[in-house]
Amino acid sequence: MRKFFRPIIVVLLFRVNWRKLFVIGTILTVFRVIFQISTLPNPLTEWVVSPPLDVSSYQHLNRGKISRELSVTSDNQLKMSRHLPTVVSLQSTATTNRSMRAMERRERLLRRRRRRKHARVVEKIIYPPPPVVPDHLQRFIASLTPNEALAYAKSEIEKAPLLTNDTDLYAPLFRNISIFKRSYELMELLLKVYIYKEGERPIFHEPHLMGIYSSEGWFMKLMEESRYFVTRDPEKAHLFYLPYSARQLQLALYVPNSHNLKPLSVFLRDYVNMLAAKYPFWNRTHGTDHFLVACHDWGPYILKEHEELIRNTIKALCNADISEGIFKAGKDVSLPETAIRNVQKPLRNLGGKRVSQRPILAFFAGNMHGPVRPKLLQYWSDRDEDMRIYGPLPNRVSRIMSYPEHMKSSKYCLCPMGFEVNSPRIVEAIYYECVPVIIADNLALPFDEVLDWSAFSVVVAEKDIPKLKEILLSISLRRYLVMQNNVKKLQKHFHWNSIPTRYDLFHMILHSIWTSRLNQLQISQIS
Repeated sequence: MRKFFRPIIVVLLFRVNWRKLFVIGTILTVFRVIFQISTLPNPLTEWVVSPPLDVSSYQHLNRGKISRELSVTSDNQLKMSRHLPTVVSLQSTATTNRSMRAMERRERLLRRRRRRKHARVVEKIIYPPPPVVPDHLQRFIASLTPNEALAYAKSEIEKAPLLTNDTDLYAPLFRNISIFKRSYELMELLLKVYIYKEGERPIFHEPHLMGIYSSEGWFMKLMEESRYFVTRDPEKAHLFYLPYSARQLQLALYVPNSHNLKPLSVFLRDYVNMLAAKYPFWNRTHGTDHFLVACHDWGPYILKEHEELIRNTIKALCNADISEGIFKAGKDVSLPETAIRNVQKPLRNLGGKRVSQRPILAFFAGNMHGPVRPKLLQYWSDRDEDMRIYGPLPNRVSRIMSYPEHMKSSKYCLCPMGFEVNSPRIVEAIYYECVPVIIADNLALPFDEVLDWSAFSVVVAEKDIPKLKEILLSISLRRYLVMQNNVKKLQKHFHWNSIPTRYDLFHMILHSIWTSRLNQLQISQIS
């Protein structure tokens, strides 16, 4: 054996050039290291600084330590413990990638859950409750009859204290913020509404909450759920609500293509006559302290069979056309038309882009019905890049930018009337922070008795459609910025909330009805 190894040792010691062999070995080692690094599934810095975790390998190596090496925080987000040993598994790139993707999916799911939870919390946030009423004032109010309470409210509003600053209200939006604030507080303090229980579903007590007729349904829902304004004792009521839905009435009784609204009118006439025969309240005032809320285009026309209903009752109507003799400005209430697409989230997709990201001067898209829209299309369709005026939004256009995105990217949103004067685009423009341009000569604007519409909108006469761009360009940038900011401040007054908040759309409508009731009467008549 010694004889065998001796020549090998002699060769290695005296005939091999070890310097050259070391250099060759070093070069081969460097190339091998570079090759190994290039085949890693992640950059080298990620492995050194924040190595991906192979959960399956870690479980295999430390099966008993998993529970204390991984911590789940209080907000359910999976985090690495600061004491977690650095374990890198190069055995299975596919396994590592799958584990990382699973953790990313879990993280995304947890973020979505937190957002939903936050949205539910935000929805339940309400403005400060009505001011606390001293005991002596509560006793005084409780001692008043409904007529005496109205007299008290009217006298208090007339001597409303001057208000210059309010955390809940933005003064530039209002004609007289002092009068509105005092009137609203007295409404909260005094108003009681009796809702007739008569009437079967679906026409009565079944709110229609989707689509462009949903305002009447949302008001019905929130009114019937109200703990503050509803009374079960009609003798204490200042107002009486006729809880029907014009939309449900149309769906239940109208014969398609008959063009005959009389069955609907006769139905309502018989309903009111039944209430008048059963209770003393209608005949006591001939309906002046009763109100209805109807958003369907036919809302005014289905009242014609009952003279007192159409003449005396306070009518909250989306179709608030002052030219037809049914809607009476100062007595009746213009109801905002709101297009609700998601009942659970009526305020979904609110907001718009900043002014610098609104390159479109004016935008409109919609069906060509009524006298105004075809005229708008005739003068401005495909005439000017700044004026994006369409019929129904073409597919070639909507593929690039959706209808809401157009409104969010426009300085002015055109709101022309259709067959009737009302349009849901007015509220849509407010939702998307776009200054509304109202083109409907005979429309009574919503809440016009308290809101100053010139502060946040532009009203253009139908005859001035050919000069539309000239009118809009004549508005200075400074003036536009003020109007657009006012639109943002205005939004909360046009919001439907599942739980009503102070000064939101439900309360604004109710306040308009309350104001109308007060305006019907003189203090001398009710004292």
